[in-house]
Amino acid sequence: MNQMAPETKNRADAMLGLLAPSLYSDHVKVYPRAVSGRFRNIKWAILIACLAVYYIAPWIRWDRGPNAPDQALLLDMAGRRGYFFWIEIWPQEVYYLTGLLILGAVALFLATALFGRVWCGYTCPQTVWTDLYMLVERWIEGDRNARIKLDQQPLSLNKAWRKVAKHTVWLVIAAATGGAWIMYFQDAPTVTREIFTGEASGGTYFFFGLFTGTTYLLAGWAREQVCTYMCPWPRFQAAMQDEHTLAVTYQGWRGETRGKHKAGESWEGRGDCVDCRACVNVCPTGIDIRDGMQLECIGCGLCIDACDEIMTKVGRPQRLIDFVSIANLDRRANKLPAILKLLRTRTVIYAAMLALVVAIMAGTLLTRSSWEMNVLHDRAPLYVTLSDGSLRNGYTVKLLNKTRDEHRLYLTIEGIPQATMFMAGEGDEPATRLPLLVQPDNVGEYRVFVKAPRPVIKESSTTLRFHVVDEQGQRLTGYKSTFNAPN
Repeated sequence: MNQMAPETKNRADAMLGLLAPSLYSDHVKVYPRAVSGRFRNIKWAILIACLAVYYIAPWIRWDRGPNAPDQALLLDMAGRRGYFFWIEIWPQEVYYLTGLLILGAVALFLATALFGRVWCGYTCPQTVWTDLYMLVERWIEGDRNARIKLDQQPLSLNKAWRKVAKHTVWLVIAAATGGAWIMYFQDAPTVTREIFTGEASGGTYFFFGLFTGTTYLLAGWAREQVCTYMCPWPRFQAAMQDEHTLAVTYQGWRGETRGKHKAGESWEGRGDCVDCRACVNVCPTGIDIRDGMQLECIGCGLCIDACDEIMTKVGRPQRLIDFVSIANLDRRANKLPAILKLLRTRTVIYAAMLALVVAIMAGTLLTRSSWEMNVLHDRAPLYVTLSDGSLRNGYTVKLLNKTRDEHRLYLTIEGIPQATMFMAGEGDEPATRLPLLVQPDNVGEYRVFVKAPRPVIKESSTTLRFHVVDEQGQRLTGYKSTFNAPN
């Protein structure tokens, strides 16, 4: 077989793009340096608060009386209940979960419109656990330069024990994280004992292993790649921001032209940036904030602390990098006073939406009943004509008792004169109200027939209202249905 000439092959490869530079580069590991300052202290405080809430909350007890779980926060999947301190959510009230999701989304929109990616930089679980993992890494392997040097060294006893110790602590944290997550779905003391004694179910061990593994991989290995490639939020956060949104920004008007600076040299004709790369070295995602706003920036502000340290050392004003809006960046460049414009069209809309959702959820919680009723009309037959000429319709009545006590209640109807009822299996003696014995924390189901004289039915479909009353006649709940008749 004839071989292709080298120059011909090169030309063909070039046409196919095989000789062109690759559009993708290998991942470069990020080695963030430790930094101290105002924003780092804020991050430590929020990290401690978030971790404390996550790990401690399942252990908080809340007395709900006998035959009820005493865990303050619990999603009881087996019992089909959600518990949040004094609030108990039934499966029929899943719309509260929808409300919480809407509440969280709108709050995130509002925070982003005001302060940029503060969620990503301070309270996102990926950020919190990655911060914790990097703290452990610094404790065991040292700061940035020590970690770089250690990774470049050949395998040795010193390197081996540090790597093993680091990953062991990481796995312990991941296991505690996965176990704590399980505790939100099962009683914390019980499931902890079952996990350690081998008595937990296969499903419990599966999810325990799943959450442990994902925590270890995402916080220990993926880190900034989650923010850059996996998280969808950076892709559309710009739609929530405008020229008045506060964001971590390098003030190029003041920093350029950048360059190295020696003690005693004049600052005339140059910017304040000494090109020390301190802002790059502390960045948890490894970006250079001087290149402008970037997808990878999580708005943590650590570069501000790092830059402030350098500015103090070289005798220049702090906040060369600052939380500043685009509008104020232009004003500062033109020596105009900065303005803080929090009330804007989008922020007012987000705040109004937030207040509306909170009001609706609070209103429904305060006015919700301990009883819910549902009535299903028989589909076949829609009605029955009895021997005396009267009409009968059949219904299935379901009554949900959200209390933990047994109740004796009564079913009544209104809307059709002379209408009576009787319950299937308990004789056909007509009555205007039927006794119902409702078990605690349960759904009672009853087969009910309604009978009415033919002359009082004027239409083929007449509105019929069912009501449930207590022994004192107080109405607890109701449901509107229909009574069908021939045309």
